[in-house]
Amino acid sequence: MNLAVLLSGSGRTLDNFHQHIKEGRMAGRIQVVIASSAAALGLEKARRYDYPAFHAAASGEINRILADYPVDLVLLAGFLKLYTPPEHLRRSVLNIHPSLIPSFCGAGMYGMRVHRAAHARGVKVSGCTVHFANEVYDEGPIVVQHCVPLAENDSPEDIAAKVFAAECRAYPEAVNLVAQRGVASFWP
Repeated sequence: MNLAVLLSGSGRTLDNFHQHIKEGRMAGRIQVVIASSAAALGLEKARRYDYPAFHAAASGEINRILADYPVDLVLLAGFLKLYTPPEHLRRSVLNIHPSLIPSFCGAGMYGMRVHRAAHARGVKVSGCTVHFANEVYDEGPIVVQHCVPLAENDSPEDIAAKVFAAECRAYPEAVNLVAQRGVASFWP
């Protein structure tokens, strides 16, 4: 599969994708990386990996860049904006969320906000969800979920570390499932 990666920050998930692809453990090739912030460390990493890398803040700008590349699947990798893809990619956008959807999700729930909320609620398990994105935050079809047990004394930072470790396994697994089964098989 030809992959586009959209990110907003450090590019930790891009690092994970790059390593999995390099080791033959994730289907596909990264064709382009786009960051919502010109200062995103992920852009620097993308260039170091020799991926075409761009800054674009709005969906229209992103879609104009994507039009120049063969893209089968768009991977949101810590992309902090609601993205509206072009029609031909409307059902081909994957996202990862740092909780077990439907818990701790929706508008405004991202990153440490999720882990603080999970900690405050006293949940005994957390995890991550890879799902197809649609026009509503965290409501598209679920592809993969991974659970992580939480200890009584876990801080929000501990929860974040445990969940990110699960994300590093779950997202490549989801991409491989989509490559194997096809995008259409996940949509009603």
